[in-house]
Amino acid sequence: MTEGKNTLHAEAIFPRSFRKQYPCAVRGEGVWLWDETGKKYLDACGGAAVVTIGHGVGEVVEAIAQQARELSYAHTSQFHTRVAEELAAYLTAKFPRARRERTPALQDSARVFFTSGGSEATETAIKIARQYWLSRGEPQRSVMFSRWHSYHGATLGALAVSGNRRRREAYGPLLPSAKLISACFCYRCPLHLEFPSCELACAHELERAIAETGAGKAAAFICEPMVGATSGAVPPEGYLRTVREICDRHGLLFIADEVMTGAGRTGKYFAVEHWGVVPDIIVAGKGLSSGYAPLGAVLVSEKVWRTIAEGRGSLDHGFTYQGHPPSVAAGLAVQRYIEKHNLVEQARARGEQLAARLERLRKIPEVGDIRGKGLLQTVEFVSDWPSRAPFPVEIGFSERLFERLRERGVLVYPMQGTTGDFSGDHILIAPPFTIAESEMDFLVDQLVAAVAELKAEIRK
Repeated sequence: MTEGKNTLHAEAIFPRSFRKQYPCAVRGEGVWLWDETGKKYLDACGGAAVVTIGHGVGEVVEAIAQQARELSYAHTSQFHTRVAEELAAYLTAKFPRARRERTPALQDSARVFFTSGGSEATETAIKIARQYWLSRGEPQRSVMFSRWHSYHGATLGALAVSGNRRRREAYGPLLPSAKLISACFCYRCPLHLEFPSCELACAHELERAIAETGAGKAAAFICEPMVGATSGAVPPEGYLRTVREICDRHGLLFIADEVMTGAGRTGKYFAVEHWGVVPDIIVAGKGLSSGYAPLGAVLVSEKVWRTIAEGRGSLDHGFTYQGHPPSVAAGLAVQRYIEKHNLVEQARARGEQLAARLERLRKIPEVGDIRGKGLLQTVEFVSDWPSRAPFPVEIGFSERLFERLRERGVLVYPMQGTTGDFSGDHILIAPPFTIAESEMDFLVDQLVAAVAELKAEIRK
């Protein structure tokens, strides 16, 4: 299946796609990966916006090994571990603090539930929201609200609150019900409005949806502060605050999905900090461990966890590998490394440098939009710039661009479905925070060349 030294064993893997060929990765260092043939790739997407501190950081590897030597496993129904307590304390200190109606002495004291990744974390957040309402004696509050054009995970509960039509299509009959409202996506506004004259109509749609469902049935609203793979959309000023106010008026919990944006990728530790919004629950993953081990987390505000503690007293939910000591040790070592090297601030600064370089692409007629914050940048491609018409689905523009970039030694994250349906192409650029300016130059040079190559091929 895969050309290289190890084709025999490659045939044993159930791949994501039987129609693709996959090189065999063998080594990583800094922002670079190597395959078994010796070919070198700039990891300009951090895998899937996962790698933050770079590949091959020895002190993280040693922290994992040391923890495995001391204690490789203990089930969380029987034990806590010191390493889990330390990482939880670190994360709770990062939980955004409410500024209104509080004094420093009365700040929330959050708690953390560890998982093995983002999808598990979303599942957990949904169940925590349910347990919150059961503990308050309001079992009728069970409806989850989310947005179209979003993605919260691959498991069925997480997929039910995801508004990615391509990923939902095959599994629709299996999904629990959820109430989805319009996306917040100014470049392709589903309501055909423009900011600021729209007066944040997409946010106010949540209030109408709650009224239609019945406020007494509404449990929680989940959204990505910055949409990741589905559109790379950045909300306009006031959107998240309006959503927070609507949730407060009707008693909904506000869940921020920071799996892709958390741990510093946007230049703040959590993306919600850009807009001064405080969620009730934060879902995290990816950058928590920078890919060194599977790890996710749910940060739960005091309002929520204390209600459960004083109500039902337990969460009827758990995973075999939650709080897995070597994985949590990886997360703790990564966060300490980020702190030591001031990498959240570096992500902000490098993000500004990358965004400035990406401006070169605006001269290309097929580049419809460039948007992002920090080291989470999106380039959207169109077949016609004035009308923003997407390329036909069958062309597979983003995937073919990915292939040409990979041939040139650059990895990006390609996506289709940017229009909210099945058409529309964009790529995510989310490199490690340690990327150098010369490496950004290489990335943009290869992007310009690869787009030109693909344009010529499509015209044939």
